[in-house]
Amino acid sequence: METTFETLVRAEFAPKNTFLNTASSGLLPARTVAALREAVAMRAEGRPLDSLHQDVETARAAFARLAGVPVERVAVGPSAAAQTGLIAASLPAGAEVLTAEDDFASVLNPFHVRGDLKVRAVPLERLAESVRPGTALVAVSAAQSADGRIADLPALRAAARDHGARTYVDFSQAAGWLPFDAGAYDFTVSITYKWLLGPHGAAFLVVPEDFGGLTPTLAGWVAAERPWDSCYGPVAELAHSARRFDVSPALFTYTGLRTSLELVEELGVDAIHAHDLALADRFRSGLAGIGHQPLPAPGSAIVSVPGLGFRRAELAAAGIQVSDRAGNLRASFHLYNTPADVDRLLDVLSG
Repeated sequence: METTFETLVRAEFAPKNTFLNTASSGLLPARTVAALREAVAMRAEGRPLDSLHQDVETARAAFARLAGVPVERVAVGPSAAAQTGLIAASLPAGAEVLTAEDDFASVLNPFHVRGDLKVRAVPLERLAESVRPGTALVAVSAAQSADGRIADLPALRAAARDHGARTYVDFSQAAGWLPFDAGAYDFTVSITYKWLLGPHGAAFLVVPEDFGGLTPTLAGWVAAERPWDSCYGPVAELAHSARRFDVSPALFTYTGLRTSLELVEELGVDAIHAHDLALADRFRSGLAGIGHQPLPAPGSAIVSVPGLGFRRAELAAAGIQVSDRAGNLRASFHLYNTPADVDRLLDVLSG
């Protein structure tokens, strides 16, 4: 039988409910579940774990291909907040950081807790025009977690270039369905348990070739050019690549993530993008027919409906998984969803 997008997805996913909540966490593909089980068995049986360490590098290379950057620019860590903290630690006291109002806390909080930075927040749609002389860094999510709005990244990049500011973009709610080029920005981060379909516990940081002034403040033995020769005493030689910013990886996570990224590559982000947006647009159109208007987020796989967040529990009881964010009902659509899922959500909401 010919392998198509639909047959490949059906072979990997068999959700037991109507799962429309990828913006919280994605489903694990069957191949990822199998890889995790094998990794646990290896650990339980005392087998060598060399292949699990190699999975970290395989996953790093796969993400680099998706992000359009050389693998030497990609570091691994545990979370977006930890990676943001590394960026925040590199800024001089008094530096201005421009952010979007109500962006996700992991993108914002590390700059605030420094206590000696000037953090300025503006509406997302005014971000590019608000870059000014003296702005050191602009930090923003490519797709907003709360409502799915997509930042005008080309305008932001141009404004930052004109004023000598650096850019830090969080692709956590975009990587996997929205094609992107991480090399167009100074720093990017993406966690991997949402649209990239991996387990929790991994985040990729992309840095410039010259490292952008970052100090590897979390460097341990894995940050060395020769890790296994650097287990004791101070690391004599940091990795010549972005691996110098690595934090000791959760091996099971990367073993699962390796197979999840493999699936994303097989399906293709362009095809996933078209699939996800078609479903999101179907939901937007259907909402109008039942008297509801979603928050504006054109071109996004995330749809938020004001005032309906209270119905999350009711929907869960009906076997439909969505989120309640700031009183809004948030539905997010990914490759394992179908038009029937959208129609079921609309039917319950209209009932």
